[in-house]
Amino acid sequence: MRTALVLLLLLALAAVPGSLIPQERVDSLKAGQWKEAHETLTPIYEKLGLFNVYGSPWFAAIYILLVVSLVGCIVPRTLVYARGMRAQPPRAPRHLTRLPAHTAYVSSEAPDVVLARARAVLGRRHRLRADAGDGTVSAERGYLREVGNLLFHLAVLVVLLGFALGSLFGYKGGVILVTGTPWSNTLTQYDDFVPGSLFSPTRLNPFSFTVDDFDIQWLQSGPRAGQARGFNAKLEYAEGAGADQGPEKDYDLRVNHPLSIGDTDLFLIGHGYAPVITVRDGAGNKVYSKPTVFLPQGPDFFSFGVVKAQDAQPAGIGLEGFLYPTYANVDGNPVNLNGDDLNPVISMKVYTGDLNMDTAQSVYVLDKSKADTVPGQPGLDTLRIDLSPGQTVELPNGLGSVSFDGIESWQRIQISQTPGKWIALAGVILALLGLMGSLFIRSRRLWVRVTPTDHGSLVEVAGLDRSGGADTDDVVSKLVARLQPSPDDRPEDT
Repeated sequence: MRTALVLLLLLALAAVPGSLIPQERVDSLKAGQWKEAHETLTPIYEKLGLFNVYGSPWFAAIYILLVVSLVGCIVPRTLVYARGMRAQPPRAPRHLTRLPAHTAYVSSEAPDVVLARARAVLGRRHRLRADAGDGTVSAERGYLREVGNLLFHLAVLVVLLGFALGSLFGYKGGVILVTGTPWSNTLTQYDDFVPGSLFSPTRLNPFSFTVDDFDIQWLQSGPRAGQARGFNAKLEYAEGAGADQGPEKDYDLRVNHPLSIGDTDLFLIGHGYAPVITVRDGAGNKVYSKPTVFLPQGPDFFSFGVVKAQDAQPAGIGLEGFLYPTYANVDGNPVNLNGDDLNPVISMKVYTGDLNMDTAQSVYVLDKSKADTVPGQPGLDTLRIDLSPGQTVELPNGLGSVSFDGIESWQRIQISQTPGKWIALAGVILALLGLMGSLFIRSRRLWVRVTPTDHGSLVEVAGLDRSGGADTDDVVSKLVARLQPSPDDRPEDT
């Protein structure tokens, strides 16, 4: 038991980095942003497996040792409990007055009558010792308390089994979709996909969906005014694929209100804005034109994004900057007042040349190592363009033009399978039942000894609470009251 407790504490401590550091299996986008912002720590964390804590070898080692320890704890305790269930309550101690809760009184009834009533009273809710023939009654209750302890430890194993099944046979993926973009459940459609060790692509449920509309409720007053309080992605989805595709259905996907399709769950975990940006090169050719995902930098949806138009002539064009959903100029400084897109403005710096597109890189990072800055206004090393919807700006030196055509929203959808989730839920329920049993079931022993005297029968009653914290004196007092003869049984006064 001591070893299991130490390992459980160690498992809790090992899970702390998983809460503080973005996990690739949970949100690869945030993990990628963290890596870009901490270039020095990233190689160290990757070697330690801190971006995938729950799938790392050292976490698995603690996990397995805890399972072995729990099994080694449960099996011996089960054998001890089985022997205890077959055992009888212990004989009455020789000196009942030495127990913490005890009392004595003299009864006018014969010893056999008192003992018979004691067996009748205690036998309703207690187990009695069968061979007590020495003028005593031994009773015990609370055997299910140990069942609660065993059930709790067994439930921990069930929960661990559920998590293990999910990690081995399940998967977790994510995709960012601009409103109106159709999506189908195939591996090539995912932005990030983290399969379990034993996952097979054949487990992917065939379905498709489209986010037709996205509603946001904004707080209008108070200290959090301008922040979002509710989201609703209106989906149209269909199960199956090709000739086997079923009819389209509607669903409102909200936070903590996932859509389940077969064994797959869809969660709404994020959203933001995608300005529609068009880039034309020096010859007037459209080399870039689409909604561009900008990543929120805070609760007010002040966002960062990049545009890469490598095919522009005479030189590639790169844009990097920010989106202000509700732009305002305060003392000559641009600020964002609201998360709602009431006055959207994009403010981006311009680069030209080789954007190093031949190397693997994030779509949210502009590689400027081989690019040149486009000189801006006097005093600015880099040209910055500020655009509202419908505006176009011509770039210097015949590079082309940039247009801000409008703004759309995007949603981040998590798609996952967790085969062991119901097993884990059953384990949690069992753990709660076991914990309630171990907390509320009292393990208690009671003894009654009747000794004949010249003045009647001396009745001694004592109790012992084995779980601690109970008011055993009150239990003994109630037992004494129930041992008294009823008015019909009492002899008439002469």
